[in-house]
Amino acid sequence: MGFISGILDLLFPPKCMFCRRVLRAGSQGSCDACRKKVSADIPPLKGSFFSRCCVAMEYGGSVRDAIIRFKFKDQPGYATEFGRILAETIRTQAKGDYDLITWIPVSPERLKKRGYDQAMLIAMSAALELGDVAVETLRKRKHNPAQSSLSDVAQRRSNVLGAYEATDPELIAGKRILLIDDIITTGSTMDEASRTLLDAGAREVIGAALAHPVETT
Repeated sequence: MGFISGILDLLFPPKCMFCRRVLRAGSQGSCDACRKKVSADIPPLKGSFFSRCCVAMEYGGSVRDAIIRFKFKDQPGYATEFGRILAETIRTQAKGDYDLITWIPVSPERLKKRGYDQAMLIAMSAALELGDVAVETLRKRKHNPAQSSLSDVAQRRSNVLGAYEATDPELIAGKRILLIDDIITTGSTMDEASRTLLDAGAREVIGAALAHPVETT
């Protein structure tokens, strides 16, 4: 297996998922320069139903490009590095503050079209980095338009209203939930998923997201 991997690396050398430069031998995911550059010191975001959401990176430039390739260009392997990056933020901002790790799911229709649930992959990768496991707690029962297609906050809230249901209330009853997603913008999706978990018996929901859009003035 190592020999085959070596041959593949020679024929198709791995590239940094952010700057797209060829990685040095033995490196995976991203280069050292990009690892330092993409990390951002973003204060936790507040929501109506989640107590806070820790964010690993600013959604712009090479980070935006990498997430778009991950979600829409069939690059599920990016989840390993994204999970590592998010795990570092979780260790810093939420260590010991949760009992269970989960994710905000995509609809069955979107899953069929894309072939994978990007938030699930990130959550599983981050949990592995944290020496934990991610478990399913939510199901999306409404195939609504993508939040990115809506700019108005009220439209975004309405778009996700009633979109989720808890899969196993007994699993989350009384638990502090760490809820993972790829991007948080207005927080409408995170809020609705958190509301669903709280209504099903969760004690608290803390969010964790890969990226939040860069503020422009």
